[in-house]
Amino acid sequence: MRAIFRKTQQTREGEAPIPIWVCRPDDVDGVLAGLGPLQRSFAKTKKFLGEAGQRVELPSDDGSISGVLAGVGANMQDELGPIQTGRLSSALREGVYTLEHIPSDWDGDLAAIGWGLGAYKFDGYLKEQKNFPVLVLYGYDNAEEIENIVEAIHLGRDLINTPPNDMGPEALEAAARMMGEEYGAKISVIRGKELLDQNYPMIHAVGRAAHEEPRLVELEWGNPEHPRLAICGKGITFDTGGVNIKSASSARLMKKDMGGAAHAIALAKMIMAGQLKVRLHMLLAIAENSVSAGAYRPGDILQSRAGKTVEIDNTDAEGRLVLGDALTKASEDDPVLMIDFATLTGAARVALGPTLPPFFTNHAAAVEPVLKYTNEVYDPVWHMPLWAPYMRLLKSPIADMKNAGGGFAGCITAALFLEQFVMDKPWMHFDVYGWNPTALPGHPAGGEMFALRGLYQWIKSGGLNQL
Repeated sequence: MRAIFRKTQQTREGEAPIPIWVCRPDDVDGVLAGLGPLQRSFAKTKKFLGEAGQRVELPSDDGSISGVLAGVGANMQDELGPIQTGRLSSALREGVYTLEHIPSDWDGDLAAIGWGLGAYKFDGYLKEQKNFPVLVLYGYDNAEEIENIVEAIHLGRDLINTPPNDMGPEALEAAARMMGEEYGAKISVIRGKELLDQNYPMIHAVGRAAHEEPRLVELEWGNPEHPRLAICGKGITFDTGGVNIKSASSARLMKKDMGGAAHAIALAKMIMAGQLKVRLHMLLAIAENSVSAGAYRPGDILQSRAGKTVEIDNTDAEGRLVLGDALTKASEDDPVLMIDFATLTGAARVALGPTLPPFFTNHAAAVEPVLKYTNEVYDPVWHMPLWAPYMRLLKSPIADMKNAGGGFAGCITAALFLEQFVMDKPWMHFDVYGWNPTALPGHPAGGEMFALRGLYQWIKSGGLNQL
């Protein structure tokens, strides 16, 4: 990750960093009163009122920048909270800055994280790379954790943004391996026909038509005496839709169909970097859903690791198949909780849009704390029901179930399908889009991580011990 933070207060030759005063309208008078006459006069000339999006670079006597005034609007209009600092890191010129003043209702650590989230651009394929302004974290008690969280989010974004010719199953496995080895995790991989030998038939079926073999990547880390947490990710590195092939417009963004695996990798990185008291088990079900003579077909009946048979209604409902085998494996090791992430359904986007992911759980006690922590860090999710009567939509006359239930309640039927493979273990399912269609402060357009910062804080607080 490029340098966007520093822990020392002084810049080169002892030069002080540039202060930033982040203001609401009712903060402005107090902030201006502490400035010099030239700065006050300049701010008034620019009509700085603390309104959302306002930014004034204050001059010094020699013409350089002596400080920055940034407006974020009134509290009741503030949907992004301290993540708004991402607007500054993406827009300010290069230099070293400090957050000298922030609204009293903001958390300082979150403001620093917001800065880091905004200081991102996927430019590895461009001739010129962007250099971002640097924020001083001197005096922050949680400086290392702030950097770890931002680094994990950037990694997840990079994985999603990478084009599919460079992020196939082999590359995604390599990325998971590199991340795990950094923290001394144990990593194992089952590939190709070994998936059949070791009873992962649905992962194999989905990926067998591709030129790179499907695989299950597993990572183990942590003290065995700590609560066991399984994190599963859908890793479809490109989704053609299979025999039920996608339209051109639908296929255009299918490099992001491994976004669930990217979420799993990023959360695992946060947990290990933060040395949380967790026995971590990460499982990535990786495949490319391609079309060839070997592709699985509508009407096929697949076996599953759980012993249940699945009639294929639509080959474009493949993510739930690979996750089904991974969740079954995770449940066999008796976890306290299983969490899965998947770019699973368009129905979730129709219901809640691209940036508010639904989450489902079979453990009611987890709902309130997850909502609490995700809201507190401005990383919201929305609880959706596992409405059991809709299982009838997945009924098959010749198999235990179908893999798709038609046009109604698609994100619910997908979650109900996955529930059949968790073997009654506590479980959460996040149907994430993995993508920002438009840029917001702290959230550049392109690959994105959802819910992870809130889940990290919940796990860190001992949430697994309260299930």
